Amino acid sequence: MEICNIKKSYGKKNVLKDISFTAKNGECIGILGGNGSGKSTLMEIMAGIIKPDGGSFTAFGTDFLKNGTKRSELVGYVPQSTPLIEELSALDNLRLWYDGETMRASLGGGVLSMLGINEFLKVTVSKMSGGMKKRLSIGCSVAHNPRILLLDEPGAALDLVCKESIADYLISFKSSGGIVILATHDIQEISLCDRLFILKNGELTPYRFDGNVHRLAELL
Repeated sequence: MEICNIKKSYGKKNVLKDISFTAKNGECIGILGGNGSGKSTLMEIMAGIIKPDGGSFTAFGTDFLKNGTKRSELVGYVPQSTPLIEELSALDNLRLWYDGETMRASLGGGVLSMLGINEFLKVTVSKMSGGMKKRLSIGCSVAHNPRILLLDEPGAALDLVCKESIADYLISFKSSGGIVILATHDIQEISLCDRLFILKNGELTPYRFDGNVHRLAELL
């Protein structure tokens, strides 16, 4: 997978300046940055929600910025906000994404089971905790078995148990050859990443984390 020269400006502000990086099968790339650094903008461009001013997102022989059909087949996206229908239960939300047989299999021992969604199938979204909503969002986003998974701060404001549940799934996804692009400013999620980049002032810079949390915080 290759991101090449992604650009995005709003008026005179260059939010993304020629962003480029690659990822291999089974690899997790961490995009680190503070609030307002452009992480979400980059994710939304890769997910096809907003258009860049230039650049490409290429994988499996396709530029996903030009082929939305292929992107929807091969890319899953979990935004910061939960794209769920608040009035419906977890089960009814899943039914919008899964056919019955696939959903039952996944709840029986697949992704949905791994994420612990069995525990709150009858709970309406409006009554769920943040962790439940995030796990359900991930479960919906991978219904079509994507090869690339984009996650925008998946652990934000979640408790340790929920973070571990999500981490276990991402490890499994990587081990099956999936590519994870993880936007975060959460130190705990760094351990999931094989390579790290810092996004600041519109520029993406490779970063090697040495365990010095204070230095990283200063860089962000």
